[in-house]
Amino acid sequence: MARTFFLALGLFLMTSISPAEWVYFGTGDTALYVSKFDPKTGSLSEPRAVAEISRPNFLEIRPDGRRMYVCSREPANGPDARGVVIAFAIDPKTGDIERLNSLDTGAPGPAHVTVDQTGRMVVVANYTGGSIAAFKLAKDGRLAQRTALIQHEGSSVNKRRQSEAHAHSVNFSPDNRVVVAADLGLDKLMLYDADPATGKLTPNDPPFATVAPGSGPRHFAFRPDGKFGYVINEMASTITAFRYDAATSALSEIQTISTLPEGFKGDNTTAEVQVHPDGKFLYGSNRGHDSIAVFSIDHASGKLTPVEIEPTQGKTPRNFRMDPSGRYLFAANQQSNSVVVFRVDATTGKLTPTGVSVEVPSPMCVRFVANR
Repeated sequence: MARTFFLALGLFLMTSISPAEWVYFGTGDTALYVSKFDPKTGSLSEPRAVAEISRPNFLEIRPDGRRMYVCSREPANGPDARGVVIAFAIDPKTGDIERLNSLDTGAPGPAHVTVDQTGRMVVVANYTGGSIAAFKLAKDGRLAQRTALIQHEGSSVNKRRQSEAHAHSVNFSPDNRVVVAADLGLDKLMLYDADPATGKLTPNDPPFATVAPGSGPRHFAFRPDGKFGYVINEMASTITAFRYDAATSALSEIQTISTLPEGFKGDNTTAEVQVHPDGKFLYGSNRGHDSIAVFSIDHASGKLTPVEIEPTQGKTPRNFRMDPSGRYLFAANQQSNSVVVFRVDATTGKLTPTGVSVEVPSPMCVRFVANR
């Protein structure tokens, strides 16, 4: 019986890890790419183009892994350029995608897209135009209609970059009740109550949280348990930690910490932030220093402690993403046209290069889908 038990346990552990995953790469180029990743061996196939799209800079996958939503501009340039979000169907066996439909985002520069946990609603951040747009989804995953277009108003202290609103990212809270919209131009995290059944967004009370003037909040990530949230500030090269009150959906600042090594004097802007799936570590990317800053997260207070700063072996890591197991991190180096794979230490959170990298034109986003 003991032998049977351990054989069954071994089989369970082997099959609990997906045998392969599709990795999709959004780009600043004219195509969206896919590779096959084997999390058991760490191998990654050469990327291939699966859709010709004008600057598919950011994408997100519906929770069921069968639909994808991509930010783009149509046409790519010129006075008639308009922002669109495009819905695709994913073939989980081949990794191929099929365009379903698209809708206008209401501004020419969509920069970020997210999907709610029930797969009924999509929200887009329009960097150019300074607004956010919400869309209700049909049962088949098509974009049914735009249900909200909310214009942000105001400015902040940097007259060159903050003379107007620049919504840079949108994220649903783990309880799926609130959308956090980081606006670089306003130095604010705008808070909206979300109704996935209707696709509607309404300002929360309180309607926003703030960061230090001139910080330029860019991307945001919740800890999986929803108790804390973290924004990476592009212009200040810092991360600000917040306590999240689920009763009021308010964010209260608890800490701001640098992403750079002490004494660094070069030019730098930050880009992406992600919390490890186990909630113990946080990662943020530096563009200029070209590195990933790693922090441990105190379970009780949510505060960050520096662990290391690991070079990304390329230039300008605009985005990065962990695979679903949390054992690997993929760094997308935009200006060196490379995606580099790192192994994540489950005990320390530290990153180690695996020696695996692929060439992708101007990579700007990384997302995973289980191949089943």
